[in-house]
Amino acid sequence: MYLSQAVPEPLANLRVLFQDMLLSRRALVVALLFAVLACHPDFQLHTFATNEALYKAAMQEIAAGRWDNAVTALEKLTTDLPARDTLLPRSHWYLGKAHEERGEFILAATSFSRIVESFPDDTLADDAALESARDYAKMWRKPALDPTYGETAAATYNTLLGLYPTSPLIPEARKEMEALDEMFAQKAYGTGMYYFRRRAYDPALIYFTDVVTKYPATPTVRLAQLRMVESYKIIRYKPEASETCFALRKGYPEDVEVKQVCAGVPDPVATPSVPANSPPSTTGPPTERPVTPPAS
Repeated sequence: MYLSQAVPEPLANLRVLFQDMLLSRRALVVALLFAVLACHPDFQLHTFATNEALYKAAMQEIAAGRWDNAVTALEKLTTDLPARDTLLPRSHWYLGKAHEERGEFILAATSFSRIVESFPDDTLADDAALESARDYAKMWRKPALDPTYGETAAATYNTLLGLYPTSPLIPEARKEMEALDEMFAQKAYGTGMYYFRRRAYDPALIYFTDVVTKYPATPTVRLAQLRMVESYKIIRYKPEASETCFALRKGYPEDVEVKQVCAGVPDPVATPSVPANSPPSTTGPPTERPVTPPAS
């Protein structure tokens, strides 16, 4: 006797219902795909008869967040537009913005720089200089990395300050330059610490001194001066240790670490002033070059 192969009616109904739901879901997905294709047809450059029409289309692509299409259109415009066309600097501007949205910061910085180079009197020029500097700065993510992009960013910030000193963007640019200077200071300090840990105090002092002289307004200056004092004490450079501790005490009078590191280090001895009519000292190195004796 064979077992019946028939499916109970409740289970059969459930299977039919599940199949209908699956088919309906597939139909919905297909319908959505067709809707997307209908709303976002492929962007074809040849369909735009004029540069003005292409520029308008590029702005529509930007508004819709379709950055690939925007870049395609704007790259063509920056190539085809005449040099004096007012749309050209704007095309470079929006091309830079589109590259930023795609995370292409070097391409974005290049687009903005072209406005400064080719249209320095345009109303967008100072904005473009700031955007270019920012994009280069984004490429230098950590002080330990190669600082080339950071150096380019610093040069671009200085271009903004030099070419557009009255720009309302100057305060914002200076603030960002301070943050960039702190990264440079951290990099120099990190290199100094590399030598300091290996007891190579002379090369360490070169980098610590760079922090103090090149980036005097940065927070890292305090750390560099502390390590300078420690280095001077180890290699017995007493006058230099005194001068550095004097600067630390003046700049950070209540700092606990400064008090600890500079404990026992006296302030530098003041040099007595010499009256104007007093005779020249007979000790110490000559203040003038000796006269070359005449040839006999």
